[in-house]
Amino acid sequence: MFLSKKVTKIGLTLILAAFNMSVQGQDLLARQAPIDKKMRAVDSVALHRLIDAENLENPAFALYQDWSNDYAHRSYTNVPEVYKIDLRHFAMPTPSQRVTSNYGYRRSFRRMHYGIDVKVYTGDTIYSAFNGKIRRVAYQRGGYGYYVVIRHPNGLETIYGHLSKQLVKENQTVRAGEPIGLGGNTGLSTGSHLHFELRFMGIAINPAEMFDFVAQDVLGDYYLFRKNGKGLALKADEAAKYQNSMIASIGTTAEKAEAETTKKKATVTSNKNNSHIHKVRSGESLYTIAKKHNTTIEKLCKLNGISRRTILRPGQILRYS
Repeated sequence: MFLSKKVTKIGLTLILAAFNMSVQGQDLLARQAPIDKKMRAVDSVALHRLIDAENLENPAFALYQDWSNDYAHRSYTNVPEVYKIDLRHFAMPTPSQRVTSNYGYRRSFRRMHYGIDVKVYTGDTIYSAFNGKIRRVAYQRGGYGYYVVIRHPNGLETIYGHLSKQLVKENQTVRAGEPIGLGGNTGLSTGSHLHFELRFMGIAINPAEMFDFVAQDVLGDYYLFRKNGKGLALKADEAAKYQNSMIASIGTTAEKAEAETTKKKATVTSNKNNSHIHKVRSGESLYTIAKKHNTTIEKLCKLNGISRRTILRPGQILRYS
């Protein structure tokens, strides 16, 4: 009888202990939930930063697939029929509002003027129009004078000519609004000014179709480039609608097939560019991740600011090259 009561007491004690552990476990999970949510948000921010850094290091690689410091601009054969250029997060290359020469044919010189001339004085600061990477810093006696060429992740290349001084070096990354040179009167120039030029895969675009120097603003959130016609600056809600209608009206079946092929190539290349990022799966370790990507644990730790003792979490973002 006594033994039966003792067993019953022990059983009740175990049940209460198990219940208490269950409650404590639920409390632990409840406390852990916001932490996990916060860590996921941190991972998302880290991922966007890594992608942004990759886009700056290899700007518009899906389009150009090359990088050279040897020329100001050149023609490409794989130009897409339609392409949406992101104009957001821009900076005006100069606060000057005075345009002294527009884009177009110059009868007096019997040649095309492929940019816009904006009045600046020698020594005035010139700024990068978008985030990008400096592709060329050079001097052209019979043309641009001292000039800078920047390739941007949105597909554009901007050229800044007749500078008195260049403040950047080739292969340097810059942010929109960062100083890249000083205004001047070098090269083929009859007075101090900035020659501002826009090109998409070598094709010149009238800067007035994107930039309003008087209003110191861009004309839309996006610019829809058209290979065989004038592009359009549009607000975000209009851009997708017009892009789809343009693709639908490209023309012949062959042209549509070519446009689709270009789009697929761009997608594949873009995926390759983002392949330097690894998302940790359950059960993975630094050793297995390093082995999978043919690298070392030391390199993984250095790239991600962690140590060999760092505990990896499923979903965590790691860069391996």
